[in-house]
Amino acid sequence: MKKRTLVSMITGALVIGAASTTFAAANPFSDVPADSWAYDAVSKLAADGIVDGYGDGTYKGQETMTRYEMAQIVAKAMTKTDIDKADKALVDKLAAEFSEELDNLGVRVSDLEKKSDNVKWGGRLRYYYRGIKDDNVRNANGSVADRTNNTQYEFRLEPKAFIGNSGWTANARIRYYSNANSANNSGSTNGTGSNNANGGTDKSDTVVDRIYVQGPLFGATAKLGKLPTYSDNTFGTGMIIDDSISGAEFNWSLNKDKSAYAIATIGRYDYNKSANSLATATAVNAYDGTADYDSLEIGYKAATKGFSGLAGYYSLRNMNAAFATNKDSGGTTVQIQKTGADKSNFWVGGLGYKFDKNVQLFGIYAKSNMDEASSYKGDDQSKAYDITLKYKGADITKPGSYDIYAAYRYLGQFATVNPTYDISARGTKGWQIGTDYTVAQNILATVEYYKGKQLFADYSGSDADYNAIYGRIDFFF
Repeated sequence: MKKRTLVSMITGALVIGAASTTFAAANPFSDVPADSWAYDAVSKLAADGIVDGYGDGTYKGQETMTRYEMAQIVAKAMTKTDIDKADKALVDKLAAEFSEELDNLGVRVSDLEKKSDNVKWGGRLRYYYRGIKDDNVRNANGSVADRTNNTQYEFRLEPKAFIGNSGWTANARIRYYSNANSANNSGSTNGTGSNNANGGTDKSDTVVDRIYVQGPLFGATAKLGKLPTYSDNTFGTGMIIDDSISGAEFNWSLNKDKSAYAIATIGRYDYNKSANSLATATAVNAYDGTADYDSLEIGYKAATKGFSGLAGYYSLRNMNAAFATNKDSGGTTVQIQKTGADKSNFWVGGLGYKFDKNVQLFGIYAKSNMDEASSYKGDDQSKAYDITLKYKGADITKPGSYDIYAAYRYLGQFATVNPTYDISARGTKGWQIGTDYTVAQNILATVEYYKGKQLFADYSGSDADYNAIYGRIDFFF
């Protein structure tokens, strides 16, 4: 946001006013009465650079009442994270006084943001390492191949432009990444299919994978264009999908505190079997190509304690069934789904309980109607589930905050599309443990370990072991 330095305004007013003028006369916010009890507090925050104003020295909201004007100043101050304890105590005191006005300021705060800067930029720089040991990956002599290692850098830019006073924004995501293991990182190539756009084994590439508008429509928050879609907004697993589609999504808040919601999504999804497999996993996929995609999810999320739940329906139709085959550790060729299958519809349900603000246990289950090939001998690919126990939660604004978790995941390919997990791959089952730690403000470190099996190869006489380790550091801005 473009800042006007109110410290200079205060200093200038003091100099011009001379000795006969008191500090109280140097009010940098001309809409705030000098006799307001909050004047000294606001002036102190302005002097410390916590709040600022517009060119005429005012804070202008949609309401002209002084309490709303003051609440807008407090709302801005509450967004600051790098303030000292004294200023934080001052902000908290103001927030308590104007709590009722703050509760009603959602739209007005958004308007204030739009006036201050029409385009906002966010993003992150990421570095990660992932190592996968898959016993179905074999050397030419039939022995199990060594663990494959992948290290990658990724830089993301996410601009948001406010479209007048309409409540709509234009959004995009631009990604540049480079595989640190590449023999030649000096240029860019396109690789195979869309593998580059999903961080595959190619050396580097730049893509715009999201471009959409967002705003109020039909009583919902709507997204239109090539937009991000994410399953399970209750527990945050992303077990079904965490990707982009071309279409529309509508998110309705079903109660005042937005703890209950309904999300409907419809569009086209470009599923690339190579891009949606972890780079070193055995590439046996149930489907490929572009398909019609739609979903409906309804959920409720407890704030600090109590039950949470969700129910959903997802569908992929008119896709190109991959009928992918591969050889398991015993040399047997495997086909997963029934020949001719070109759709997968599945239902999802989830239930969880927060024991307090730190401890949460939840489970989510999905079941698909896609049929397996008659010759298929592995584990059931038509179901998926995630059972997770989590302690605490890392917050990128709070250095030293962390979380730890343990999960058992079963990710059948028919009941998932493109999960968000880093090492729990589609078509596997197993235990995962992990932790996130906020090293410094906006710097988050992640470590994970997964011990599992390939579903397609998990039968008598076949070696199905699939193990992975993962480390990542994110720098947010």
